[in-house]
Order: sequence, then C-alpha cells, then structure tokens
Amino acid sequence: QVQLVESGGGLVQAGGSLRLSCAASGRTFSLYAMGWFRQAPGKEREFVAAISSAGLARYYVEAVKGRFTLSRDNAKNTVYLQMNRLNREDTAVYYCAAAKYWYGSSWSGNAVDAWGQGTLVTVSS
Repeated sequence: QVQLVESGGGLVQAGGSLRLSCAASGRTFSLYAMGWFRQAPGKEREFVAAISSAGLARYYVEAVKGRFTLSRDNAKNTVYLQMNRLNREDTAVYYCAAAKYWYGSSWSGNAVDAWGQGTLVTVSS
C-alpha cells in the first residue's frame, strides 16, 4: 500500500494559480490510479479529478474542467494538480487519493485505498 503526502497548498488571490503535489512512497505507485478530492468548510468531501495509473485517462468534474490539469510522473512517484483561474468556491482542503482500480467518473471515498493528510487551499477575493 502506498503512503501519500500532499504539498503546495496556500493562500492565493482569485484568478491565480497553484500547483499541488502528491508524493507517494512504495514501489507500486505506477499501479494505482490517483485522484483528488476536496472538502470545503461545512461541506462534505467531494471528488475533483482522477488520472489512470499510466496517465492515459483523466477525468475532471464539471466545476474544474478547463481550469485544473492532472499529471503524474511515475518515475518520481508523484502526481500533480495544476489549478488555474482559481475562485473562492475552490477554497477547501485538498486530499490526494490512490485506488487500485480506475473508476472514471465514479470515484467515491469507498473506492480509495490510501489517503493523504490534506493540504489547504484558500482563495481570497
């Protein structure tokens, strides 16, 4: 099982950009599909985006499509979430997630095999 550590969160003005990173331990990172979830204050955790194990497939929820881009470097055991044109609705704790299967648009918390600890993204107006 992999262990995940996120980084890259912080405070950014609306319209700005951030890149989140998720570094994984273990030799089997390349076998996992990777996803990102987020939890805004007072709301439930929600699925944001995912990338397949080889990076050939990606899925984004409608709210971030065209603004967020997922990539991964299996040689570095790292997945990246580039977030552009951020708005206040993107304010949340962002969690990296690993799953042994590709769920496409149907990721849920129950599908996740490993979670990161989360990194806070705050977008100010």
